[in-house]
Amino acid sequence: MEVAPSQWAVLDRISDLHAAGEFEEAEAGARALAAAPRVRGADPWLVPWLAMFTACAAAIAHGRGAQVLPELESMIAAAARRDDSGLDLQARLLELRSNRVVVLVQQDRCAEAEAEALDILRAITRLAHFVVVWETELIVLTNLSAALNGQGRYEEAEAITRGNLPRADELTAALLRSGLVRSLNGQGRYEEALAEVRQLAPLGRADSGIVDFQTARALHGLGRRSEAEAAARSALAACEQFLHPAHPRIQTTRTLLTRITTQDPDSP
Repeated sequence: MEVAPSQWAVLDRISDLHAAGEFEEAEAGARALAAAPRVRGADPWLVPWLAMFTACAAAIAHGRGAQVLPELESMIAAAARRDDSGLDLQARLLELRSNRVVVLVQQDRCAEAEAEALDILRAITRLAHFVVVWETELIVLTNLSAALNGQGRYEEAEAITRGNLPRADELTAALLRSGLVRSLNGQGRYEEALAEVRQLAPLGRADSGIVDFQTARALHGLGRRSEAEAAARSALAACEQFLHPAHPRIQTTRTLLTRITTQDPDSP
């Protein structure tokens, strides 16, 4: 599979935009590259697939996962049918499937997300002998933790996050710790949740509002209603500023804010 050098350069620029949190621009650029005329001598399938890979990832990070899920599933099916898929493409396919897990969690399809994450981890075990996939493995474990939290299985989610924090890099450790805070809040261990949330490193645009949201949950659980309300309002402002209006976190944060402002602080 060959990609023209100029196309690699474009893909690199688009990936840089995505990494910088410029999701709208990254998605638009990726879709334009996918629709561009093919370069002579290059693989006619690979460039559009890689471009759409980035387009879907940017859309999911922005909060439009539900809208791109059909494209995501079509791409997964197309890659799975390839007879000549090399190790790099197989690794990319696992990342794409991991993105699908994120969307399933966002849609509260957490049992499906769990099953998919476990299947990806089995595939990673087979592939790990041939290509470096530990970063993908940690992301999948983070997503598995989210799926378990979404099913109320907080102790299992906590075990996954704590067990993998020591081997995570800074970015992935922040994502794992965020999941840990959610599991602690879910168990009613609010003081511990507050202690953990204070250790969270700054997160990127895709995670806007998470720190304040989890802080608000813990404070509300402790009956510190005015502080919880302030944190929830801060979370909502960040979500509305940096995420797409369809992002599930916006509605979740609004629901929490309503609960804080209308319920007795001792209510569950």
